[in-house]
Amino acid sequence: MTRASNGRTFNSMARVTAARTEEHRSRGARLGFRVDAKTKSLVERAARLERRNLTDFCLTALIEAAQKALERHESLSLSEADRVAFFDALLRPPKPNARLRSALRRESARIEP
Repeated sequence: MTRASNGRTFNSMARVTAARTEEHRSRGARLGFRVDAKTKSLVERAARLERRNLTDFCLTALIEAAQKALERHESLSLSEADRVAFFDALLRPPKPNARLRSALRRESARIEP
């Protein structure tokens, strides 16, 4: 295993490249978008610094951004007071009021003909 000045090993890079090549073969769907020249230059420079091709660099960045967006929208962060209130409502829910009972009757009538 040969270590480069940047700390990377050539052996690891070969394995990653082989895995990426296999991944490229299995891709069937396409995404296409246009960017301005300044953005393209920026992304190309970053890809070169990472020693990756443009498609691989963009795909990795796109996947990471999508995963972070999903995590933000699929998780709930609560303060300690909000957490206590949330679990209290789950464990000791309030009794249904007239509006809630009415909404349940309307919905039940709509669902059950």
